[in-house]
Amino acid sequence: MRPRIFVLELTPALLLLLFYASVTADFENHFKDCHPDTSGFDVCVRGGLNAIRPYFKTGLPQYNLPPFDPFFAKEITAKRGIPNFGFTLTLRNVSEYGWTFSKVVKFVSDLKNYKVVYTQSFPEKSLSGSYEFKGVLFSSSIINKGTFTMTLYDLIQMTTVTRLPSRKIRAQMDVQSIRDMSLHIGNLLSGKEFLENMLDKLINGAWQPGFVVTRGLINELVSTAFTEIFDTCFRNFPFEQIFKPVNRLSKANSTVSSTATKRNGIAGNSFN
Repeated sequence: MRPRIFVLELTPALLLLLFYASVTADFENHFKDCHPDTSGFDVCVRGGLNAIRPYFKTGLPQYNLPPFDPFFAKEITAKRGIPNFGFTLTLRNVSEYGWTFSKVVKFVSDLKNYKVVYTQSFPEKSLSGSYEFKGVLFSSSIINKGTFTMTLYDLIQMTTVTRLPSRKIRAQMDVQSIRDMSLHIGNLLSGKEFLENMLDKLINGAWQPGFVVTRGLINELVSTAFTEIFDTCFRNFPFEQIFKPVNRLSKANSTVSSTATKRNGIAGNSFN
């Protein structure tokens, strides 16, 4: 009876191993024709990135990649101004949704300079979390805390990712355009509900002029967050295993073919 018990104990582990192997093969299959030394590399990668969107919600445990939708940032900080005249904005426990329904519309690689640039469209991207605002105006100071939610509609976002040898991966986000935005900030006027509701309507009814000013701040906050998450997730990612040059594959196939021919020759001679 012991062998049977052993097999029953081993079955879950085998199933898990087979599942991981299947997921790995399926993921890599989306990029099997993407060779960095061919002219169609960028188009191929763009198609592969759009094909793997379902993995944003599940992650890829075999590559130590956590789920990406929602994306989570524990803390992000941005500062503006000079001593005695400026502010510090800190966002905490931020969750960002919408990656699964995004689409990469353009992908351009610059491998010689260790850089890729891609543009994504999001039908809808939403963020929620808490904030802390600290402002200084000469001898006066302002401190405010609360929660916020923000939804962006028909967002076009360009991302530049740089990975220099032995350096931290850096991500630079640039919001290109937004059709509409909904922003709600709690405790904006220290709990004065009537005035906060009026200001809320004003912000959401006339956000376009203000977006010209706040766009840089949004880009900085998002870039800071994604630099950390990209570096953590992709620092040891086996890109060379996924994207193989054609020349390397040709040499490998030639070596395998040559080895097989020699073996067949030896086997044939042994039977003569």
